[in-house]
Amino acid sequence: MQRLINFFRDVSREMKKVSWPKGTELRKYTITVLTTVVFASLFFAAVDLGISSLIRMFIE
Repeated sequence: MQRLINFFRDVSREMKKVSWPKGTELRKYTITVLTTVVFASLFFAAVDLGISSLIRMFIE
């Protein structure tokens, strides 16, 4: 039980050292992540569609 208490005490101590982003930084990072995810999703969807079309051409 003492090990668990020490663990949470250490976690609490480390969390006080964390530098949290400000509101504007957080918004900017969120927009960057969402834009990257959308771009990657569209890219891989296009690649998947292209490969599927090629496979269908060879099968028929």
